[in-house]
Parts: sequence; structure tokens; C-alpha cells
Amino acid sequence: MDYKPHGVCSQLIHIEVDDAKRIHNVAFTKGCSGNLQGIARLVEGMTVDEAISRLDGIRCGMKSTSCPDQLAQALKTLR
Repeated sequence: MDYKPHGVCSQLIHIEVDDAKRIHNVAFTKGCSGNLQGIARLVEGMTVDEAISRLDGIRCGMKSTSCPDQLAQALKTLR
């Protein structure tokens, strides 16, 4: 799936989820490249629910959201 995040620097999040609800091949377009590559590698193979529980609500500075939080929001649409 492709998800358009809101309120962050990244412009698109690509996510693949298998039949067992495990995350694969996360890729962010734009944003802080090193940090987002790290997030993508950390969630690889993680279940959708586990990733949501770890990432939901993370803020970036004064923003009410962050790229990890937006990944959680995208994953919530797959529940």
C-alpha cells in the first residue's frame, strides 16, 4: 500500500504487509533519509499491531505527529 502522510516532511510511505500481518519493504519518500531507513529496517518482519503499539503517538519537535507516527496511522488502516 502507499500512504500519503500528513504534517511531516516525508511525502509518501510505501508498505507491504503479508497474509500473517507482518510488515515488509517499508520505504519513505523524502524526509530524513537516515532516520527513515532505520525505522524501515526496524519494523521489517514486525507485526502490524506491534509496530502500531511502538510508533503511535511519537512526536517530532513541536509537531503533533512524526514520520513514525504517520507509519502507525498508515498501518491502522490495514487492521
